[in-house]
Amino acid sequence: MARKKTITRDQILTAAYELVVEEGFKRFTARNIARRMACSTQPIYLEFANMAELRQAVVDQIKQTLTSKLSRRYTTDPIVDLGLAYINFALDNQALYRAVFVEDHFGIAAMRAYALDHAIAKLDGYPPAAKLSRTQRQNAVTGVWIVATGIANLVAPGFIDISPEQMIAMLKAVTCDFIKNDRFGEQAVGIDLTAAVAGRA
Repeated sequence: MARKKTITRDQILTAAYELVVEEGFKRFTARNIARRMACSTQPIYLEFANMAELRQAVVDQIKQTLTSKLSRRYTTDPIVDLGLAYINFALDNQALYRAVFVEDHFGIAAMRAYALDHAIAKLDGYPPAAKLSRTQRQNAVTGVWIVATGIANLVAPGFIDISPEQMIAMLKAVTCDFIKNDRFGEQAVGIDLTAAVAGRA
């Protein structure tokens, strides 16, 4: 009779995910993951062909989580919702937020591009932005992103007390300003938000 598996693929992925969120990929080794699970490295290599496959599985899970969190609806305005979703993601998932957007556990370029592309896709079906170019849409999203980041980083430690209605008003104002007034025109904003949040910009 074959021995029943005591450690599953999902358990390994969960342990790897938690390790990366807490410590980044610099600590991403089979030995460290096994240590968290109080087992040998053998189950890891039984479920995953190699560490590269497990790493990709972790990244895919992070992307799925981001897509889910950033797709939540709060109002009838998808762009305002995007800002609110980002704020709530930062407040409700502080460890993952810091890992992705502050401490660069997953790679600034890859995760920033993923989040930005997801956000710009929201503008594709947004009537007020129908005539905007790709660069103008990127600038509009970046404007919303900057305001949302500021709100999240001031609310989290209790520096400001702001109501959902006030957040919505701010996000609507910046969205309208960038779209109607064509801030920066065809010149890309070009801000590394991850570095800015971390105080490295």
